[in-house]
Parts: sequence; structure tokens; C-alpha cells
Amino acid sequence: MLWSLIKIIVFAGLVAALTFGTGYLMESEGGIMLQVAGKEYTLGPVLSVLAAVVLVVVLYVLFKLAGFLVALLRFINGDETAFSRYFDRNRERKGYQALSEGMMALASGEGQLAIAKAKKANKYLNKPELTDLLTAQGAEMVGDSQKAEEVFKRLLSNEQTRFVGVRGLMKQKLEAGDTETALKLAERAFVIKPKHGEVGDTLLRLQAESKDWSGARKTLSTKLKNGALPRDVFKRRDAVLSLSNAIEIKDSDESAAAAEAAIAANKASPDLVPAAAMAARGFIEQGRKGNALKVIKKAWAVHPHPDLAAAFAEIEPSETPDARLKRFGPLLKILPEDREAKLLNAELHLAAEDFPGARRAMGDLIEDDPDARVLAIMAAVERGEGAPDAVVRGWLAKAVTAPRGPQWVCENCNTIHAEWAPLCTGCSAFDTLTWTSPPQSEVVLPAGADMLPLIVGALEDKSEEEPGDIIVANPDSGDAAVETVEAEVIEDAVTVDDTETAAQK
Repeated sequence: MLWSLIKIIVFAGLVAALTFGTGYLMESEGGIMLQVAGKEYTLGPVLSVLAAVVLVVVLYVLFKLAGFLVALLRFINGDETAFSRYFDRNRERKGYQALSEGMMALASGEGQLAIAKAKKANKYLNKPELTDLLTAQGAEMVGDSQKAEEVFKRLLSNEQTRFVGVRGLMKQKLEAGDTETALKLAERAFVIKPKHGEVGDTLLRLQAESKDWSGARKTLSTKLKNGALPRDVFKRRDAVLSLSNAIEIKDSDESAAAAEAAIAANKASPDLVPAAAMAARGFIEQGRKGNALKVIKKAWAVHPHPDLAAAFAEIEPSETPDARLKRFGPLLKILPEDREAKLLNAELHLAAEDFPGARRAMGDLIEDDPDARVLAIMAAVERGEGAPDAVVRGWLAKAVTAPRGPQWVCENCNTIHAEWAPLCTGCSAFDTLTWTSPPQSEVVLPAGADMLPLIVGALEDKSEEEPGDIIVANPDSGDAAVETVEAEVIEDAVTVDDTETAAQK
């Protein structure tokens, strides 16, 4: 570095001196006078400049000859590569220039030019570990996957480039949909570079897709050991893998093992709602109701969720609605202002046929956050309090066009899932599902659907028959009434559409 700086300074000084001398000679009248062997020679300004140029060329040639003589002396002294290094300097300069131009072409999206420059650079440099990578990336850019695959396979033979070759082949197999081969390549690449974040995440995702939960947990532990994963993230993802294993075991009718796996997942991440619900059910099956109660309360304090409420109800499945409402009291007091707590409280009052209490429990949700579930509960409340059918149908019609409320949504691609899963079905991302309202939660309906609440609400009940009871208090389910009302929402909408069609005819 210091020698390069010295050469740059000397070169700049020579250029400045020549520029100054040339200007001085052009402005002088006498020129230069030389005395050689007793004879005097006078050069005019123009000839003086030409003489200076010739002098520079001569000096350059002398320096080259001096370098050649130095190389010759080194060769005579036993340095067999002295001559090759002397003549290869120019080739290296051309080779690195071609390599640089190829990288610029790749950055600007010119794949074919990058391949051509890589070929030229390899001709001068003979360093395939540099030029093959440029060729492979250029081939991928122009869509020549076969050529890219050939280059990546060549990279496997060199220990320095083996990881690049394995990773390149892995990405090709992923794009081609060959996940089985991609998994094997990802395992090999992870062994070579266990600290590589992208390869580790890809391997974890592929192992989760193939339901290799044991292998995925080993990969996760390796990432933690190598410092590629924070400990809190490790605990969360390890719990997700343990829960996924529990779900798979449950499907194979091994309830005891499934319960233990779910309990382990809940201990690792108490705020993971599906793990808490499954762990609570596992405790209930074992007769350990106190443990189930603790698990649910701990998870509810972090994130109230309907699955937790359902598991809480299963602790005492045969109790009356009034007893259930009383038993749920301590749970509801943990976060009384939470939206889910208000809705659960309203549903419990509905099951106990305490309709004014259900209305009070709703609070300001009907004005501030009226989704389909809120509006269905209001329809049940109105029916329970004896409101006309037109009012009830008006609430149901509003529920048709209202947002669906919180659901399991992928943070990566916003895909909505009916149930929690470790992998997103849309983008295959791992551990990205959260319980939240989707960005576009409105139901897509035919034109004019927004008028349903006005149309249905304006109808008069001309039926002489007694309205059928749609509110059923089931002691086994605190929200049975709401489920019954929600089931009628679409039916009522269809009835209104048929009425309008008949009127038009």
C-alpha cells in the first residue's frame, strides 16, 4: 500500500514537472542550448518540447529494460518464475480489467456481456474460482439454467468454491420445485457453513415442510450455538417445532405423547396460543385441571384468544350456563378492556339468556369495532329481548358486509388461514402466522350488497306466525347462540336477494 502511494506521488510530480517545463519552453524565445564534445547545439522551443517527449519515451524504455534485466538476473539465480511473472503482469492487468467489466455488466443486467467478459478474464487470469461464479450468475440472468448448473458443478471440485456451488444448485432445485434434492443440498451447505443465515433458514423451512421436526430442532440449536439466532427467537421457534410435532402425534392417536409435546412447547413459549390451548387440553385429559387453569390464565394475560376460552370451557364441560358465567369471572378480570374479553363475556351472558347483560358486556364495540361477530351477537341480543324480525334481520345484513375480524394471518404475504400452522400455505414462510385482522377483511359481495342493511332493516314483519327461536343455550358451549345466528347470516342475505329478483320480475 505504501509503495503504491509513493509511485502515485512520483508519477504526479513528474507530470507536473513536465507540464511546467513544457509551458516554460513554449513561452521562451531562446530555447535550449546543449554543448556536446566542444560543440554547441541550440534547440528552439518546439524542438525542445519534442526532445522532452523523446526523453520520456527513452526513460520508459530504459525502465522496462531494467526490469527485464532484473528478471533475467533472478532467473539466473534460480528463480524459475521470474520470467513468467514479468510477462504475466500485462496479462493480469487485462484479465482483472475484463473481470471488472464483467461485474459491472452483471450489475447493470447485461448477462450475455458478463459471460463474455468472464470468458476473456479466465483466458488471461486462469482463475476459474473467480470467473466461473461470474459466468454462472450471468447464465442465471439470461435464463440459461443448464449452463449455470454446469458451472456450479465445476465449482464443487474446488474446496474454496464448494459452498458457492452447493448453494447455487440448491437455489436452482428450489426454483424447479425439487424440494427433496434441495433439502439434501441445503443440509450439505449448512455443514460447510453453519453460520450462513440464508442457508440455515432455507434448511429449517424445508425440514418443516417435510415434517422433519427432529432435524429442524437440531438445525435451530446449531444456529443458536453459532450465534446466528437470538435466544428469544430460538425459544419461540423451538416451541413452534415442538407444537408442530405434538399436532402430528395427535393425528396418529398417541394422545399422551402429544400432550407432553404440547406441554413442552407451552413451557418454552407461554404466549404461543395454540401450544397453550393444546397443553391445557393435555392436562385436562390427565386429570390435572389446576395445571390447565394456570396455563390458560398465563397465556390469556399475554394474548386473549377464542381457543383459550374454548379450552377453559372444557375444564368443566357439564356445568350450567350460569355456573360457567361465574367460573369465567376471574379469567375475564385479567384484561377486562380487551376486545376478546368483552366478546366472550357477551357470549357467556347470551348462553345464560341474560340479554341486557350481554348488551352491557359489549360496551362500545358496536360503535368502534363492529365486525361480523359483534353484529351477530347484537342480532342475538335483539332477538332475545323480543325485537321485531326486521331489526334482527337488519343486524344480520350488516354482518354480511362487515369485516370478518381477527384471523390467523401471515405477516409475510397476508394469507388468511382457518387454523394455525407452522408454515404459511401461501409463501411457505416459517412461524409468520399472527392473530390479527387482515388488511382487506371485507367480504367480496355482488354489486348492491352494501344496500342490504337498509333494505332488510326497512322490511316489515308481515308474518302471522310466531318467530322461531334461534337462541339456544347450550351448557357445553358459551357461544352457541352466536354460532346459530352467524349460520343464518348468509341464508338471510340470499332470501333478500331472491325477494328483490322476484319484485323486479
